[in-house]
Amino acid sequence: MAHQTVDSFPIQEQRLTMSYEEFLDWADDIHAEWVNGEVIVFMPPKTIHQQLSGFLYYLIVSYVRFFNLGEVITAPFEMRVLPGRASREPDLLFVAREHLDRLTPERLEGAADLVVELISDSSVARDRDDKFYEYQEAGVREYWIIDPRPGKERADFYHLTPQRKYQAVLPDADGRYHSAVLPGFWLNPEWMWQDPLPNPLTLLATIAPQLL
Repeated sequence: MAHQTVDSFPIQEQRLTMSYEEFLDWADDIHAEWVNGEVIVFMPPKTIHQQLSGFLYYLIVSYVRFFNLGEVITAPFEMRVLPGRASREPDLLFVAREHLDRLTPERLEGAADLVVELISDSSVARDRDDKFYEYQEAGVREYWIIDPRPGKERADFYHLTPQRKYQAVLPDADGRYHSAVLPGFWLNPEWMWQDPLPNPLTLLATIAPQLL
């Protein structure tokens, strides 16, 4: 069994040693990830993280459902990205319709087509390094790394090349980032730094007028 237990939300990120099977028995309703025999238990997210996560979810899920592109799921939900090595809980993931056989009632068995991670103070190296290479190896076709922390606002977008390497993609001349796996979908990263965040319905009318 685990070498220690957590009775409530941790006051700081904690790491526990346990097998993947023990992790499955133990981690119900806890936001945690399993990597190489170690469980990472996360601190509760901050307000800015949850506000931006909800904004992106509403924007993307409305587009995906209208065009019947697949499924969008938010954390906590397990993506068994590298079986036997890493099981992650992305802030937001999209599974394309042709890959819905990977989606089970319990988890996503394999790679999502799009993963969005929102950086927190404790997750910088994990999101930009560990997960970057895991998602690349597993074949996540598109990876967004969003840093909403005050004074550090930054958005990085990566597409998987035919050589299975991530390539950074810059916004176009109008400042719009165009998704590779959501046909016709784009967003302006500046939207994410506004306070308050813009109304997603207004933005959807700009992205896809036919949706409304």
